[in-house]
Amino acid sequence: MSNISGASSGSSSAHGGGVVGVPRVCWCGAQIVAKLSKSETNPYRRYFRCVYAASNKLMDDNHIFKWVDEALLNEVDSLTSKAERLEQMVKENEIVFDGAEYEKIVYEKVLMEVEKEVFERVETVLMEAKASVKKMMILAIIGCMLIVGFMKLI
Repeated sequence: MSNISGASSGSSSAHGGGVVGVPRVCWCGAQIVAKLSKSETNPYRRYFRCVYAASNKLMDDNHIFKWVDEALLNEVDSLTSKAERLEQMVKENEIVFDGAEYEKIVYEKVLMEVEKEVFERVETVLMEAKASVKKMMILAIIGCMLIVGFMKLI
C-alpha cells in the first residue's frame, strides 16, 4: 500500500472523527478488512481499511482506516475502563446487598457481558464462514463445469 489513508505517521482517520477500538463497519456501510502496509514509512504494519476504499485504492478519503496496534490498544483501554466500572459497582453494591443477593446480581451482570461478547464474536465468525462457504461453492460449480466440458471434448 502506498499510504492509502494519508496517515503514514501513525494517526488514524474516519468519517466524522476517530473510531475507538477495532472498527467493524465503515460509515459507508462497507465491511472492514485487515491489510498489510507496503509503504516505506510503515512497511509490513497491519491496518484496518474499508473494503470499498481499499478495492478502489482511494487515498486521503474519509473511509475507515486504522492501524491494528492502535485499535488493539483502544480495546485494552476500553476493557480496563469497564473493569474499573465493574469494580466500583461491586464496592457500591457490597454496602447495599447481603452476600447471596450481591453475588447473584454480580453474577447476572457478568453473565450478560460475557453472553454479549460471545454473541458478537460468534456472529463475526459466522459471517466469515458464510463468505468462505460461498467461495467454495462457486469453485465447486466451476470445477464441475470444467469436468463436464472436458468430458464433452473426449
